Amino acid sequence: MAPLRFSANVSWLFPELPGLPARLRAAGSSGFEAAEVAWPYSESPEALARAAREAGLRLVLINTPPGDREKGEMGLGAVPGRQAAFREGLEQAVLYAKALGCPRIHLMAGRVPQGADQAAVRSEMETVFLENLRHAAGVLAQESLVGLLEPINTRSTDPQYFLDTPQQAAAILQKVGRPNLQLQMDIFHWQIMDGNLTGNIREFLPLVGHVQVAQVPGRGEPDSPGELNFPYLFQLLEDEGYKGFVGCEYQPQGDTAEGLNWLRSYWDRRGRPQAGQ
Repeated sequence: MAPLRFSANVSWLFPELPGLPARLRAAGSSGFEAAEVAWPYSESPEALARAAREAGLRLVLINTPPGDREKGEMGLGAVPGRQAAFREGLEQAVLYAKALGCPRIHLMAGRVPQGADQAAVRSEMETVFLENLRHAAGVLAQESLVGLLEPINTRSTDPQYFLDTPQQAAAILQKVGRPNLQLQMDIFHWQIMDGNLTGNIREFLPLVGHVQVAQVPGRGEPDSPGELNFPYLFQLLEDEGYKGFVGCEYQPQGDTAEGLNWLRSYWDRRGRPQAGQ
């Protein structure tokens, strides 16, 4: 069984450093082979590509734009009346992904509109999401890119988010039926919403194109105090044959580099994947 491959989410890690290029350099210096960025759009794609190349990193994941954050938007994929804006954002994300050599784009579902009743609009939002996902799958297929759906917990992180369980996301993926759309498994969100991680990982891993990790409930490093036994979960992912990247999307509890002892210990124990694995 090959060791897991880790990517630094530089939207979360190295917050002590200003700007994404500096964080990419720090990630490379810390031993990462890959990085991911939530929203890279504050920097030119050329500048980010150059910074990643100089740091010895490949970019493995970006998100579609969030929409109008001042109005409370957090993605547009399932938001009624925002289909045109979602498609414009998708085109921007594809442009960045191509320039960065990034193979995956998280297609953010978005929030239930303010003032709306979740139960009342859920059917309409799913219809919009399915329509947008079919469009996105076609656009992404032309560029050999993969789109990801990420459930985000509605218990604590984002109570208004539309897509909140792996069961809901898997059902939507089945309805769309496009091979270049996959599931993004953030273990932090899955634990908060449903627990049963062993069963859910085994059930849904065949659909998973990317994994992210953080401790529960504090969203710190995997070895910070909390509910999750990450040595067990990492072994489970290995045993189940997971070949994708594991994104470090957590809030460092202190200096980011000093807080990577858990990862150094993993590398010391398991070694690092060989190039091309």
